[in-house]
Amino acid sequence: MRAHYRPPQQGKISQLIDVIVLVVLTIGALFVPLWLNMAGAAKSVAQPIENPTWEALGQTPAQAAKYEALGHTPQTAHDLILARFDYSFPVGALVTMIAVILLYYFLLLRFSEAEYRDVIAEKFGE
Repeated sequence: MRAHYRPPQQGKISQLIDVIVLVVLTIGALFVPLWLNMAGAAKSVAQPIENPTWEALGQTPAQAAKYEALGHTPQTAHDLILARFDYSFPVGALVTMIAVILLYYFLLLRFSEAEYRDVIAEKFGE
C-alpha cells in the first residue's frame, strides 16, 4: 500500500509575502487606472447649451424635481446630464492588452504543467 500523499508545506513568511503581494496587486489594479485618468466619470460635454433650462436639457418635471431635491439647478446639472463617455481607445493599447493576456495564459500553462509533473512524480514515481 502506498503512503498517503503529503503536499509540500509553505512557511509562514512565504504566506505573509504572498498576502502582501496580492494586496499590492489588487490595490494597484483598482487605483492605477484612476491615477492615470483612464477610468472614472465622463470628462466632456458633447454640445454645451447656453442658459440651460430643464426642458432644454430634456428633463421631465419629475426628473427636474429630483435634481432640485439634490440641490442642483439647470446650470449645475448641465454637465451631469449632457456628459458622454469617450469609448475610443488606441489600437496599440488593445494589442498590448491581448499580448499581456496571452503571455499570462502561456506562463500559467507552463508553470502548471511543471507543477502537475512534480505532483505526479511524487505520488506515482517516474
